[in-house]
Amino acid sequence: MIYEIAVLPVHSAQIEQFKQAFANVVYLLERAKGYHNHIFAQGIESPETFNLIVRWASLEDHTPGFEASDDHQAFMLALEKFFSEEPTVYHIQAITPDSAAPTA
Repeated sequence: MIYEIAVLPVHSAQIEQFKQAFANVVYLLERAKGYHNHIFAQGIESPETFNLIVRWASLEDHTPGFEASDDHQAFMLALEKFFSEEPTVYHIQAITPDSAAPTA
């Protein structure tokens, strides 16, 4: 299981329109192979910054999987006009007690 974290900077005058646009296209993300769930959150101190955290079965399900798909292209096309700068996207993997144990 991996998590994609996307930091999405939005023009402050377009926050409400961005939230509506996301609501209109989120189904494209939700039907992707390997998608488990997501959190879409707005910054408190910086309300023009959104975070999209997506739980994927594997890194390959997100990239190249979803990122190479027509659904991703449509998803981004609907949202990119609201970005004030290029989003930052990175991946993390949860560390469990078993995976954090040093090997001898």
